[in-house]
Amino acid sequence: MIDIDALTTVGAVSRSNARRAPDRACNVFEGQVTTFAEFDARCDRVANALAAVGASRVAYLGKNCDLVTEVFVGTTRAGGIFAPINWRLAPPEIAAILGGFDPQLLFVGPEFVGAVEAIGDGLPAGLTVLAMEGGHPSWPDYEAWRDAHDASAMEERSGPDGPALVLFTSGTTGVPKGAMLSHENLLGQRRETPRDLPYDHWRDDDVSLMAMPLAHIGGIGWWLIAFENACPSVIAREFDPSKVVDFIERDRVSKLFIVPAALQFIVRHPRAREADFSRIDMICYGAAPMPLQLLREAMDVIGCGFLQAYGLTETTGTIAMLLPEDHVREGSPRMRSAGRAVPGSEIRVVGPDGNVLPPGEIGEVAIRGGTVMLGYLNNPEATADVLSPDGWLRSGDAGYLDEDGYLTIHDRIKDMIISGGENVYPAEVENAIFGHPDVNEVAVIGVPDDRWGEAVKAVVSPRDGRQVDEPSLIAWTRERLAAFKCPKTVDVVDALPRNATGKVLKRELRKRYWADRERQVN
Repeated sequence: MIDIDALTTVGAVSRSNARRAPDRACNVFEGQVTTFAEFDARCDRVANALAAVGASRVAYLGKNCDLVTEVFVGTTRAGGIFAPINWRLAPPEIAAILGGFDPQLLFVGPEFVGAVEAIGDGLPAGLTVLAMEGGHPSWPDYEAWRDAHDASAMEERSGPDGPALVLFTSGTTGVPKGAMLSHENLLGQRRETPRDLPYDHWRDDDVSLMAMPLAHIGGIGWWLIAFENACPSVIAREFDPSKVVDFIERDRVSKLFIVPAALQFIVRHPRAREADFSRIDMICYGAAPMPLQLLREAMDVIGCGFLQAYGLTETTGTIAMLLPEDHVREGSPRMRSAGRAVPGSEIRVVGPDGNVLPPGEIGEVAIRGGTVMLGYLNNPEATADVLSPDGWLRSGDAGYLDEDGYLTIHDRIKDMIISGGENVYPAEVENAIFGHPDVNEVAVIGVPDDRWGEAVKAVVSPRDGRQVDEPSLIAWTRERLAAFKCPKTVDVVDALPRNATGKVLKRELRKRYWADRERQVN
């Protein structure tokens, strides 16, 4: 159960957990169990180590592990800001993020030593790189660095309104933007949530599974919810359906967050119908709508409650929920919605002039509340573009509210594609493809995909006298971007459709693929 009084800073929550449940497991990771008391002491060591060198900006590049969470909490306790970097990015993208954030320390997981070494002189000046989970010939070892400092309790150097976390999300121009989230953004909503809603009830014996990447709000944010409730988190290094089934059975997982594409892998796993899922009482899902057939499969195989979460990185995750009672096997109009605003958040739909639209009219979804980000790191122009002086955040999503306040997402005002829970911005992919010697023009769109929700498709026209080879073009893109951003398929056309001003008509390109769909997102 949550200690409401401790919901001021992330470090204060850790201190409270160490007092209330010192011997309870905080993290379970690959055979290692860390209690809440041990965790809090490690956070003090991290905080003291950072204070000793005056470091306030800390980044991590690597897959999920237990050590990263103590770096996160220890950094905030010392008054610093923590930034996890999506490990699926290519070295040039990682270098761009590091250049913008300019950390003083970078912690690197064992799988990504080569990526950091490839950046070489592109790393920020004065950066100290530390190796996580194993030695490196020239980098300090994290655990040795941590344990060289004492565990004396550090008084919190952060305040509720201070920045704690930066999560990077690619912009429509392809330039990563860092959403700055405060302690209040991360913790405040839990004070607002009524105690009688099922999704807010965590028992002392609940066990959470963190299987989504921690560089996403659905990863680190989900871990934080279990942490706030002083409940154990089983941490998966990365999503692997076989291992997830094992975790659920062996560690008696009762709650997890997952994207629908990943849930599909679980319920269709060869062992799924024989596995013991009896401890699971709630699955929270987001990043994409749940297809009715998949929900029915999950109900048959797992048989628990389901909760849909809608939100953005910029809103610290969830601002609307479709509760379990709205999930019915036979389907309903409400199941096409994203639910209603959670306590502490307001949602409205506005027209191009900014005026609020009545129920049923489609416009841009705008959000206001305590979870709305402080702004984009070192980017006041981008912040002003989406965040009004009175606190309303423009989401870039088109949708409508019904008379009962249920929000339905109709389409994306921006061209963002969501594939397997990852955000892909077409402009970034188009920029990478445009330099290919055989390509004259390119447009990137999202098309329906039964496995990933949406798949990236490139539509290109060839240069005069040249031919576009699909495997070659995809390989070209993979050299420049993370694999999940690269097109899965390529269509070659004589010319792209354009309007009178020369703008590519992406809606025309998308039409043939989405013609039989109720909505233009999958």
